[in-house]
Amino acid sequence: MAAKVGIPRTLFYYVYFPMVETFLKELGAEPVVSSKTSRKILDDGVREALADACVPVKIFFGHVQDVKDKIDFLFVPRVVCLNGRTIYCPKFLGLPDMIKHTFDQLPEVIDTRIDVRDDRFAVWKAFYMLGKKFTNSTAKIFFSYNKAKRVLKLYHKLLKEGLSPEAAMNKLKSKDYNIKPNHQSLLKFAVLGYPYIVHDKYISVNLLDKLNKLGVETITLEQVPLNIIKNTKTDIPKDMFWTFSDMVLKAAYHFFNRGTVDGIIHLTAFGCGPDSMVDKYMELKSKNHPHIPFMSVTIDEHSGEAGMYTRLEAFVDMVKRKKEAVNNA
Repeated sequence: MAAKVGIPRTLFYYVYFPMVETFLKELGAEPVVSSKTSRKILDDGVREALADACVPVKIFFGHVQDVKDKIDFLFVPRVVCLNGRTIYCPKFLGLPDMIKHTFDQLPEVIDTRIDVRDDRFAVWKAFYMLGKKFTNSTAKIFFSYNKAKRVLKLYHKLLKEGLSPEAAMNKLKSKDYNIKPNHQSLLKFAVLGYPYIVHDKYISVNLLDKLNKLGVETITLEQVPLNIIKNTKTDIPKDMFWTFSDMVLKAAYHFFNRGTVDGIIHLTAFGCGPDSMVDKYMELKSKNHPHIPFMSVTIDEHSGEAGMYTRLEAFVDMVKRKKEAVNNA
């Protein structure tokens, strides 16, 4: 009987799940993903997590609660640094410990530490340690790891072409990689934020789909090439310490400087310390580019669809009128 490995459907799920899924399946293990975020999952997370934790962390607790009784192992890697420069949020680093000390009767937690600053082979070693749970064959682990990397590369390619994580994962499963061109929209917005906020339809209150229904084409962080993010300079003395924060801020500067979008929306979570800094820097940058309207949308466990849709409608209408006025001038 295949060992079941639990994967919470949040945080790194939106960036690396296809790689983990492929690796586990190649070794004969069964990845078990928690349910899609719902009111129950959110409420469970709010009840279990610390009161001052940000919404994404609370949701992570809810996903663990959802999956923990269905599995033999729970995969919560301690991901510190993957690019050699910046680190992930301290709450990410502490997740394995918080989970272990919160829940009773947990299955074995696989909390492999990954930090390429200490060892450039850290990712391979982390997957090797994961693989040793299911096989003693180093060769099998190595080939599974290489296949998983190829799948991840294809997944990120699909994201760059404009597919959502869910749509890209479905493409990988169907092996149909053709992408239908989007219909030309009147407006184009950059919707910037952490992947686990922007692409979780429940916690983002389905913001991307709402904008599409309003006739807006959206560009997310995943569609900005990494070399552009790496080479974009900001006005602050040095790069942000936190990986996703640094990427979001540099993507915002890229769009402000290039002027290739009609508006920028920053989707941020209440209670996120790094994001409060990113949001302020984006606001300050927007003052130098008044021709590109900027709006910050903060979500929390109480966010409602009606209020969100009203704000989006007003913002889209304002940008549309502004663009028409410029075109008619």
